[in-house]
Amino acid sequence: MTDRTWAYEDLKEGLAFQLGPRTVTRDEIVDFASAFDPQPMHLDEEAGRASLLGGLAASGWHTSSIFMRMMCDSFLLDSTSQGSPGISDLRWKRPVLAGDRLSGTSTVLSRRRVKSRPELGLVTFRHVVINQREEPVMEIENPILFRLRAPESAA
Repeated sequence: MTDRTWAYEDLKEGLAFQLGPRTVTRDEIVDFASAFDPQPMHLDEEAGRASLLGGLAASGWHTSSIFMRMMCDSFLLDSTSQGSPGISDLRWKRPVLAGDRLSGTSTVLSRRRVKSRPELGLVTFRHVVINQREEPVMEIENPILFRLRAPESAA
């Protein structure tokens, strides 16, 4: 038994969770890039404007980290999540620039019980992160493992 809100049994196909909103600041772009992705377009506004990105832009890995936090805040920390075996598909669609306001959705695509671990189910999600203009900036598909609330009675 679990006291978490979202268990495998609750995660039906089509269920969608809202993500964000979250505004991305210049300082956090530079801080993240300084530590993890020190390319010029992530560190310097002039270099960003001169690049294909058109301005000081968050690293794709930074955008992924922001998405992860939004997902945790939306539902993952209040679930029986046991982690993910990986990412099936990840696409950075548009640059995330300083001042952009991100939001999005995580939608259940499919689910199945794990035969070798009857207390677990595998739920596949499609996540779409958009900016304030409702343009997609990132799309992800990935499976996440969730504990069942009642493994002996769940289908």
